[in-house]
Amino acid sequence: MDEVKVVVAHSERTTLRVGDVFLKVDADQTRIDAEAEAMALVPVPTPEVLWRKPSVLAIAAVPGTALGRLGEPSTASPAAWAAAGAAIRKLHDAPLPPWPGRAGQAARGIDELAAELDGECEWLVTNDVLPADLVTRNRQVAGAALRPWTPVFTHGDLQIAHVFVDGDEITGIIDWSEAGPGDALFDLATLTLGHEEHLGDVVAGYGADVDLDVIRGWWSLRSLLVVRWLTEHGFDPSAPGCEVDVLKSRM
Repeated sequence: MDEVKVVVAHSERTTLRVGDVFLKVDADQTRIDAEAEAMALVPVPTPEVLWRKPSVLAIAAVPGTALGRLGEPSTASPAAWAAAGAAIRKLHDAPLPPWPGRAGQAARGIDELAAELDGECEWLVTNDVLPADLVTRNRQVAGAALRPWTPVFTHGDLQIAHVFVDGDEITGIIDWSEAGPGDALFDLATLTLGHEEHLGDVVAGYGADVDLDVIRGWWSLRSLLVVRWLTEHGFDPSAPGCEVDVLKSRM
């Protein structure tokens, strides 16, 4: 009998694995609907949707292994990272989805995002979570991401663990609940967060001019915004190679 494995669990959603089936339980039905709808539209490999019911989405496991994990060295080849960049370019070249931006950071307006960032920076310093000079420097770097962009079809949460490869080929991209119109460079930055050494491979596969200062801006912005959330939901942003180390690398 297959065991039930808890993949991710926090107050917003839980993912369970039973054999080759993943069950995603989400309190927000719009995220369930967005995930299923996005996977039906995108021109890249995605998991097979087995069934969908209120608050639950069942999907099949994709072959291969994750491109890597945040905080750990990636064993994937440069060609695999380039293939990820090429897959992301296909996604971004696809027609926009027929729904507005979701909750992802790149879906928000510039003023809204800047206000949230300033509030979070103040909280981090006031509560002695991070040193003031570290927060100030990364707020400056994050400013590069706060500029107008042309919306494209984005994944919205393209963490390295969400891209699966077999050898040098992409076998599947998972977790589409934040998909919607957004900033292309936010996807590229999310994928390479904590793996700056592979940014060149991803950009080469992506095959377009990319403003690296904006990528670095999104690294800082995303890390500043998630430190509190991660801590409150039982994750450790101070683990080696994770968000706090990403912030320190900008000093």
